[in-house]
Amino acid sequence: MKSEPTEKSMFRVEKLIASYTKKSGTFTHPDKQVTDAVQLGLAQNLDELGKPLCPCRFYPDKKAEVEHRTWICPCDDMQIYKYCHCMLFVTEDGLPITQYLPEGHEGHSIYGEVKDPTPELGRPLQDKREEREKERQDRPS
Repeated sequence: MKSEPTEKSMFRVEKLIASYTKKSGTFTHPDKQVTDAVQLGLAQNLDELGKPLCPCRFYPDKKAEVEHRTWICPCDDMQIYKYCHCMLFVTEDGLPITQYLPEGHEGHSIYGEVKDPTPELGRPLQDKREEREKERQDRPS
C-alpha cells in the first residue's frame, strides 16, 4: 500500500486540477470519490517521481514513463483529444469528451459521441496529433 502523499503535493495537485479545468473548459468528476482518488494518486506519484504521473495506468517502469512524458497530467490524450482516461477532467455531467478521439478508440464504444461543450478551450497539443499517433505505433507495448 502506498504511503499518504505530503500536504505540499496534495496542494500542488489541487492547484493543477483547478488551473487545468479552467484552461480546458472541463469539470472535475461530479462523484467526489473519483476526483479524490485521482488527486491522491497524482500526489503520490508527485512525491515518488517528482511528476504527477497519471495513476490510472499500469507502468512497467514509472521512471521511464516520466522521461517520456506522455502520461504526466494533464496527459497527451487530454491535451490532444481532450479525453481523460482517469475521468478527472470531464463534462459537467461527468462524461469524458470523445468528440476528437481517433476512429476505433475505446472511448467511442464505451461512451458514444460526447461533444466538447467548450471547443474553443483546451487541446494545446492538437497540432501534434499525427506525430503522437506515429510515436504510439512505433513504441513497444
